[in-house]
Amino acid sequence: MPKVQMRVNGREVAAEVEGRAVLSDFLRDNLRLTGTHVGCDTSQCGACVVHVNDRAVKSCTIFALEANDADVVTIEGMANPDGSLGVIQQAFQDNHGLQCGFCTPGMVMSAAALLAENPDPSEAEIRDYLEGNLCRCTGYHNIVKSIQAAAGMV
Repeated sequence: MPKVQMRVNGREVAAEVEGRAVLSDFLRDNLRLTGTHVGCDTSQCGACVVHVNDRAVKSCTIFALEANDADVVTIEGMANPDGSLGVIQQAFQDNHGLQCGFCTPGMVMSAAALLAENPDPSEAEIRDYLEGNLCRCTGYHNIVKSIQAAAGMV
């Protein structure tokens, strides 16, 4: 089996993986980082968004081997070093940007990518950026509100 190595949330990791293993499975099964959710396996829902070399990627769409030597950040890597919620995570909690929580990791990761590109997005820009993320609970209003709140703090 081929071997993959990468930095995940700042930590060097290496493992043997099947060539067909997608990054989301590698993160969840090999590294036990279960915050990355898999909702559809078809790149429709966005629950599996992680950052690969500072770019938001749906981790069910790339093979783990494609992330070889990459820097990967998952929802677990968004927390502060002391384990408390990061700015965007806290904004989601404070503004009721989650209900069941299934889509939340992907929403937070997408929000972080958006705010890195555009630190002061309009409501329309936030809604446009989240087009690839589905939520079946909130109706997006509080998710948008959470991202707007985080924009002032990131």
